[in-house]
Amino acid sequence: MRWPLGLVVPLQEKTTFSPFSPVAWKSALRFVSQAGYDGVELAVGDPKFIDAGGLIAEIDAAHLRVFAIATGQAALKEGLSLSSSSEKVREKAIQRIKDFVAFAKFFDAVVIIGTIHGGQGKKHYLVEALRECTGFDPSIRLVLEPLNRYESIVVNTVHEALSIIEKVGAENLGVSFDTFHANIEEANFRKALLTVGDRLWHVDIADSNRWVPGHGHIPFREIWDTLEEIGYKGHIVCECFAKPTVRALLSVPTRFFERAGEGFSSGSLRAT
Repeated sequence: MRWPLGLVVPLQEKTTFSPFSPVAWKSALRFVSQAGYDGVELAVGDPKFIDAGGLIAEIDAAHLRVFAIATGQAALKEGLSLSSSSEKVREKAIQRIKDFVAFAKFFDAVVIIGTIHGGQGKKHYLVEALRECTGFDPSIRLVLEPLNRYESIVVNTVHEALSIIEKVGAENLGVSFDTFHANIEEANFRKALLTVGDRLWHVDIADSNRWVPGHGHIPFREIWDTLEEIGYKGHIVCECFAKPTVRALLSVPTRFFERAGEGFSSGSLRAT
């Protein structure tokens, strides 16, 4: 099984998960395409200030797809949180997610609910907020991402994410699985992925040190085998630091397509 592979491209603010500057996003798309990636995860702070038409044209010209919209910059820069004890903060966060959903509709992309679900908030506030967010446009899928304990105490494991999803009760709410966070919080990668099953709609990869896969100790072969086992048909996005080098990050598709069984510390991305 081969999954479409993506890379993070920022549109407004620089992110540590991309080697590209937001002011050069057009050329970044060309670099991503030339490196062999299939699509992108767009890092966006406020979609209202983005020319969707111009972006679509550049995406098409680069022969790429938009897999996901990352919302973390709105949380980091503006302090937005869906689980905040402040009603005003929650309302602003909910409205921003609705804006993200409207933006994602142009691309049929998933909207990632990661950092914006809150670092020190309350689960019942998050449930209420997600009910409103998912109800805004049921045709667009949202994915709740468990974060490690150093970044959030609200949702740390896939079990906790699934519990929130069950309480929300929306068919368009699934799980985003990030190997870096899972390496800290999950006892076993295979068990975690089997637990999520067909509710898994987005996968971000980075090694144990947030470097390019293959430069830490995460057992990627186990992850690929389990993704096959659960019949995962989604995409995979490299959300990692450009370490040890930008070249290493841009070479991931080469290993993805041409070097199955080699390259990564515990096995390469599988190719067919």
